Amino acid sequence: MLLYIVRHGVTEWNKLKKVQGTADIPLAEEGIRLAALTGEALAGVHFDRCYTSPLSRARMTAECILRGRDVPVIPDGRLREIEFGVLEGTRIRDDQGRYAQEALRIFFDDPMRYERPEGGENLRDVLRRTASFWEDITGNPELQDKTLLISSHGCAVRGLLQNIYHDPEHYWHGSVPPNCSVNIVEVKDKKARLTAEDQVYISGRPIIT
Repeated sequence: MLLYIVRHGVTEWNKLKKVQGTADIPLAEEGIRLAALTGEALAGVHFDRCYTSPLSRARMTAECILRGRDVPVIPDGRLREIEFGVLEGTRIRDDQGRYAQEALRIFFDDPMRYERPEGGENLRDVLRRTASFWEDITGNPELQDKTLLISSHGCAVRGLLQNIYHDPEHYWHGSVPPNCSVNIVEVKDKKARLTAEDQVYISGRPIIT
């Protein structure tokens, strides 16, 4: 099994450094272009199936990558972004570049101490639901010889990859994955191996598969 795990392309809220969470913000033109370039780079990859967060920015990214291909696209709520509750729509940093709220500093700098905001989730919630998705997919005998595209979000992508990292205290693994970055995972004999990490194909140049 091969998994191509992609973070969605750029949105207007990404450019404004606003908290998105489950707010359904579509791709900006820049995000559409980058997703199309990613699709060009992955043109030589035969995808058997695609799983996507139901949020439009992830779904649009998957559609741009798969444009012209006959690949089943299956939405799965476990791939949605972390729910930020009352924090959604607020700015991450102020005009001086400082975190606008202490909760957001903790979220990025000490994530396992991040507490659920009103109406929101914490990182353990994300880890639970992404682990559920991971176990269903990697444990499905019908998918063992398949290549899957998974389109999701920064926090959820890192949650999925924690099934390989096994290091939640360093949840971000150095950084939030860049927009349209691709992580390639090989799963064989119930063991997962990361073969490409946070790659962004800004030229559209095909990758070696």
